[in-house]
Amino acid sequence: MFSAKQITRSMVPVAASAVVLVGLLSGCGSDEGSQAAPAAPAAPAATASTQATAAASEPVAGQAPTVAKTQGWLKIYAGTAPAGTSAVQLNIVDNPAVGKYVSDGAGRSLYRFDKDTAQPSVSNCSGQCAVTWPPLTVNRDQVLFAAGVDPQQVGFIERADGTCQITVGGWPVYYFSKDAKPGDLLGQGVGGTWFAVAPNGAKAVAK
Repeated sequence: MFSAKQITRSMVPVAASAVVLVGLLSGCGSDEGSQAAPAAPAAPAATASTQATAAASEPVAGQAPTVAKTQGWLKIYAGTAPAGTSAVQLNIVDNPAVGKYVSDGAGRSLYRFDKDTAQPSVSNCSGQCAVTWPPLTVNRDQVLFAAGVDPQQVGFIERADGTCQITVGGWPVYYFSKDAKPGDLLGQGVGGTWFAVAPNGAKAVAK
């Protein structure tokens, strides 16, 4: 017979292992390494999305999306997401004032922050800053499609809260809370540190 103390001691390693496993499953799981990947066998299954879901169009008949890059668990495709795909979509907007910049699938402008870094990719916007400038994030049940943006320029980082923030050219990207509709660029130049993000991660500024 085992005493209560022996049973309790024997359960400690199991409990510790369970905590570690939960941590691994719940974390963002960022992986700085990336690689080109072969064609995907089929489009991902449709699931509910809490992020900026693609303004999707039907794929060409008989053609499956091709994975252009993988980073950890995230698959990144070139082009526009097929209808019904749970995806974060990146598009390009050509603005006469600032030139080409990146938006999400709903046309909402995306920004970069001069106090962040791209090499390595680090976000220095948290707390109230992240309320004013919400990060564009991706969930583990989603994929990412980039239309007009080189997929090799796209990735993600793990934020302090465990969420996965999209990067373009290494720069973490954000929304501006005061942008009310697609095409708004009210965050451009705010504080001299916030700028719409160009397709290569540079600042989108007037020529």
